[in-house]
Amino acid sequence: MTTIRLYNTRTRRKEDFAPLDPENVRMYVCGPTVYDRAHLGNARPVVVFDVLYRLLQHVYGPDHVTYVRNFTDVDDKINARAAESGRAIGEITAETTQWFLDDMAELGALKPDHMPRATQYIPQMVAMIEDLIAKGHAYEAEGHVLFAVDSWREGYGKLSGRTVDDMIAGARVEVAPYKRNPMDFVLWKPSDEDQPGWDSPWGRGRPGWHIECSAMAYELLGESFDIHGGGNDLMFPHHENEIAQSCCAHPEGDFARVWMHNEMLQVEGKKMSKSLGNFFTVRDLLDQGVPGEVIRFVFLSTHYRKPMDWTAEKAREAEKTLRKWYAKAAQGVGTGQPHIAVVQALADDLNTPLAISELHQLYLADDVATLRYTLQFLGLLAADLPDWVSGPTFDLSILGDMLSEERSRAMKNKDFSEVDRLKALLIDAGIEVRMRREGVELVPGPDFDPAKLESLK
Repeated sequence: MTTIRLYNTRTRRKEDFAPLDPENVRMYVCGPTVYDRAHLGNARPVVVFDVLYRLLQHVYGPDHVTYVRNFTDVDDKINARAAESGRAIGEITAETTQWFLDDMAELGALKPDHMPRATQYIPQMVAMIEDLIAKGHAYEAEGHVLFAVDSWREGYGKLSGRTVDDMIAGARVEVAPYKRNPMDFVLWKPSDEDQPGWDSPWGRGRPGWHIECSAMAYELLGESFDIHGGGNDLMFPHHENEIAQSCCAHPEGDFARVWMHNEMLQVEGKKMSKSLGNFFTVRDLLDQGVPGEVIRFVFLSTHYRKPMDWTAEKAREAEKTLRKWYAKAAQGVGTGQPHIAVVQALADDLNTPLAISELHQLYLADDVATLRYTLQFLGLLAADLPDWVSGPTFDLSILGDMLSEERSRAMKNKDFSEVDRLKALLIDAGIEVRMRREGVELVPGPDFDPAKLESLK
């Protein structure tokens, strides 16, 4: 069995991955707050952990992996969007949830096994909060319930590597008069008539953000599970608070054993920002004609623990490479197993840049079936070639038949000018032309550029 090594944020080292139960490998990834379209940065953790999901399924079997990614559908941003638009909250969250699923599918992301919505687990959150109060880890104050950080000082801060005192000194936190400690965080807060709310022992209200993931993870994965993932912007306070409340509510468990965080995304070397004019959603790119496979390829070209810079040039190069690979993959059927070198690259802490490099080498080999299957394994190719690469440009057999017919015609009329013209076009496009008695074989080379064959359509 392939040994997977993953960098654990909590221990700050790369470790051999040993699941609690190989028959049920469990992973939880923090999902989106659904109030608008997913921007490009939102998509990076989806692609990163989709690759990990695929790797885990390959190693342990598709029936032995449970992947949970939540939707936060109760949040002040959603409330604000509803107030601005005059639309119902449920209408907004249903629409934006489907937008998210559609856009991520365009990037080749598989659906997780469970996609819980926070509003479906309010009773479980209330029960967890009651338990935390009973154990002395939380307290009620002015209609709010807060987690008491001082009750778990020995564990708080280990994920982010900070002490409670350091966090108090440097954090921007809401300093409310009802807090015993500035670092105490909200588990439950009151709702007014215009806000969504549920009945609770502390009055009508709604959950704080952090308790949502703890309650859903516990219900779907248990008190201990294997992997918890998300962007590194969630490490503090969200993931730190998840650990605190989960370990205090269920001290018999470990909560998540391995913590993985992807780095942030930049655009053309700068932080994505509306003020800089470089902020765009996944749908913006798709509508501009950038294929989802190209977006995914650009993401995979940078290791998940390094900042990723999206540039138009990278997208152009990615499309050129994929067109070349698809041209060869179209000549075979993807069966068997993914290329072992690609699997080994992913098993080394999701080294996707190395996996891409191995794909380049695989392209140069003649194992078309393995190339196609490996592209499918990485989520870079569905069962069929995508629409944006369909047509005669990618059916090299048609071009070969065309050249063969022209050669037969030329041999009769002794005029090889058209044959020479077609050969020159093909060679200029990076195709090796092998002319034999039995026919013509066209082999795309490492510099194959299908765009140069547009005139042959």
